[in-house]
This record gives sequence, structure tokens and C-alpha cells, in this order.
Amino acid sequence: MERGAAGPTLLALTAGDPSGIGPEITVAAWRSRQRQAVPPFYLLGDPDFLRARVPDVPLAVIQPQEAAAAFAEALPLVPLRARFTGAPGRPDTANAAGIVESIERAVADVTDGRAAALVTCPIAKKPLYDAGFAYPGHTEFLGHLAGGARAVMMLAGPDLRAVPVTVHVALAEVPRLLTRDDIVETAAITARDLRDRFGIARPRLAIAGLNPHAGENGAMGREDEEIVRPAVEELVAGGIDARGPLPADTMFHPRARATYDAAICMYHDQALIPAKALAFDETVNVTLGLPFIRTSPDHGTAFDIAGQGVARPDSLIAALKMARAMADSNGAAR
Repeated sequence: MERGAAGPTLLALTAGDPSGIGPEITVAAWRSRQRQAVPPFYLLGDPDFLRARVPDVPLAVIQPQEAAAAFAEALPLVPLRARFTGAPGRPDTANAAGIVESIERAVADVTDGRAAALVTCPIAKKPLYDAGFAYPGHTEFLGHLAGGARAVMMLAGPDLRAVPVTVHVALAEVPRLLTRDDIVETAAITARDLRDRFGIARPRLAIAGLNPHAGENGAMGREDEEIVRPAVEELVAGGIDARGPLPADTMFHPRARATYDAAICMYHDQALIPAKALAFDETVNVTLGLPFIRTSPDHGTAFDIAGQGVARPDSLIAALKMARAMADSNGAAR
């Protein structure tokens, strides 16, 4: 395989749910390779399915070590053992085996040095659950494949990096599930990876409060005083530049964003709404805390527009570029 000074130069791209927009944004990203300087990648997928879905794409069915030579003239595709079926916009549990195989093999490629980083196309949870998938989502499955590593989700865009402490849980459950240890661990992982993989020497973290106005000294709930503030104090005592709890409604305007490198948020929408509102097409889902690099578009499978030729590859291209930059930074830090 083609290698640079820091290791392999290729990115491994998973198929995602083939009934969604993954196939078409993958092809669109490859077609933009020169115009948008897309870094070389290969897809782990089903060649027959992709040819049927996008008939005019030139494919090179290869193994990872052959992908670099093929990328300029054809989309490199490493074939899965499983096969995909079905029509755009109609998810099928029969595709679960291939979706999972694509993720597992891409992780193995990165772990074994055949690829520099992992980029994942979107998956839908329900078809996987219906097929027996036992993990809450993509991120948790990757943590399992990494030997039980604590995986942390970060939404990273041009103007904001936001990290939720609790993720795919009902809002009503957040106060019960939120703990000081989880805040500390999430923030510490974020600070470490910002330093090692983003090249930020001393990351600055803004820690959001859970309640309106960060609780107003306990007037609007005790969680900020009893859970969030002690977590911030522990982070500061451990040498991490952290501030909070801060009122979430004043954390995301331009002047506030200029004062920190990442916002640590208490729940899913507190982080994802501002991230997607600021840069929906450019924001990237980055998984921190893993022994390998993983990025993904910040959108889902978009079954409602799959196969219509209107899906934009912007977020996937951003994910590919960020994965390449993180791999370069990671190699330079070693």
C-alpha cells in the first residue's frame, strides 16, 4: 500500500445502509476528488449493488493495497462477503449482515495498518435492531470493536466543536444518568484528543450547565451545583483548562465561541442543535477515545431522498478531509 512518512495514506469508507444516500454521496465524493481535493479512499461494499444503483460509476474491485493506484481513474471497492439488496428509501433487515461486516472489516483495516483512518457512511438503527444488532448505535459498536474503549461523540464544524456527555437517551432520563465521573471522563478524553489529533496544545473547554441559566445557584435544579460544578473543579485540579457550568443559551454566539476549543454539553440536542444550525453541510461526526480515527457525516441515511439524485456529499467530503488531517496530526504527534 502507498504510505507516507506517518503511515498509510488511504482512508477506509464503510458502506452504511445501502437503502439510504450512502451509495450516491460516496460516488459524488469520488467524482469531486480533483475539484475538492478529496483524499484517496476505498469503499467496503457490494460491487453489483453499487453498479445497479449508480450504473455509470467506474469501479475498481480491489484489495486495500491496490486502492491507491486505482483511485485516480475508478472508485476503489473492496468487496464484502455479504451482499446488499433492496430499493432506495426502503431499508431491509437483510442488509444488516453486510452493514456490520463493512464496519468490522474497516476497523480491522485501520487497526492492522492497511488504512490511516475510518470514515463511516450513515446507518439506520431500527433495521439493525430488527436483525438482532445489540448496540445502541454506531459509536457504541465501534467502542466494542476497540476492546471496550469509552467512545465520545464530537460534532466538529468550521465554527464549533460540541460534545454531548449523555447521547442517545430520553431527555427525561438525563438528570438521573448524568454523573460527575461521566462529565470528567468525557471532558478528559476530549482534551486529550484535541491535543493529540487536532494539534491544539492546551485545549480550552466550556462546560455547559444542565438547567436553564446553569441552575441559577440551585434555584432551577440542583444538578449544576451538585454534579456539573464539582466535575469542572476536578478537571481544573487535573490541569485541564475548563470553565463552567455555563448557561447554554449564551455559549454559542460568535464572541463566546472564540473563548473555547470545544463545548462539553450535558445532553444530545444541547450539543447537536447548535452544531448543525451553524454548519449543517460541513459538520463532521468525530468519535474520540478510540485507538483509531473515525469520522462520519453529521446527517443520517435520508431515506426520504435516497435515489433521487439530490443528496449532497458535502458532509462526507468534510469527514474524509478531517480524517486525513487527523491522521496527519496523529502521526506528527508520535
